[in-house]
Amino acid sequence: MPTFNANAEWKGNLKEGNGQMEFGSGAFKGEFTFKTRFEGGEGTSPEELIGAAHSGCFSMAFSNELAKAGFEPTSVNTTAEVHLTMDDGPNISKIVLTCDAVVPKISDDKFQEIAEGAKKGCPVSKALGGVGTIELNATLK
Repeated sequence: MPTFNANAEWKGNLKEGNGQMEFGSGAFKGEFTFKTRFEGGEGTSPEELIGAAHSGCFSMAFSNELAKAGFEPTSVNTTAEVHLTMDDGPNISKIVLTCDAVVPKISDDKFQEIAEGAKKGCPVSKALGGVGTIELNATLK
């Protein structure tokens, strides 16, 4: 199995400094600051990258679990809302995964059961075990 790399550099103090994050593959490079992370400023944040990783991982895991159960998904589209709170310092308190999927010939009950299993089995969900709550809102289209 491959090993994946990323790099971040921060210059200056917390409030006035700035940083840059990039994937080892070169597929992404982004600027971040105190404002982008804590005040909704323009740019990216580590939490945004966590959301991208989680939504991508869940979409793949769900698609795989559906196929293993005999259902071929047409599409699985997932967004992740990563909630950063200041409870005893910065904390990712909750992640909400919202998934819309087109899966022919499946009941909603079976769809929900497989979605929950994929959420629990997704490697990024497992890695984020310290997050207070990971919610899933899955909609069969």
